[in-house]
Amino acid sequence: MTVMPKAAMPRPPATAPMDSETARGGAQPAGRNLLFLREEELRLAQDLLFFGYRDFTAGADAILADLGMGRAHHRVLHFVGRRPGITVGELLGILAITKQSLGRVLTPMIAEGYVTQVPGQVDRRQRLLSLTDKGAALERRLYERQRETVMQAYREAGPQAVEGFRRVMRGLMGPDARAALAQLEAAAEREGVA
Repeated sequence: MTVMPKAAMPRPPATAPMDSETARGGAQPAGRNLLFLREEELRLAQDLLFFGYRDFTAGADAILADLGMGRAHHRVLHFVGRRPGITVGELLGILAITKQSLGRVLTPMIAEGYVTQVPGQVDRRQRLLSLTDKGAALERRLYERQRETVMQAYREAGPQAVEGFRRVMRGLMGPDARAALAQLEAAAEREGVA
């Protein structure tokens, strides 16, 4: 049996001490292993976002195209459907677009019977938006198409990956987007959806 000199003996990789979550099999906190921050990994993340978004939106895009609509219409349907009674100002804040850009999308949607607009009860200058039955049916159809894509991905990835995905997506959001998401989550919780 040959004995290797102490300096030549391979060392096990250095690891950070485990916290209680990691010891139970949970994910390590971000930053423990920084190999995922290499240039090629960040480029891959960008590729994944581009391709994932393309395929996530493809089915809904086809439905919308048949109706002469696009992604801007989808965003309006989604957020008005998630927050019935949302003000035009709140929707502008969520979408981060100009009033003129929203008008180009919203005006035809109101005229075609997808969205209703009524004055606010307290402040009559406010315009409160809600989906009509026709708008709700279209929003549901778009959601169901995208739900299948997300469900398949979630099933393949598993619960730990889903939580990691949520953390990454929140990390990509700025403060305004996080605030808007928090309002949606709070509303869903009040309705018992979350």
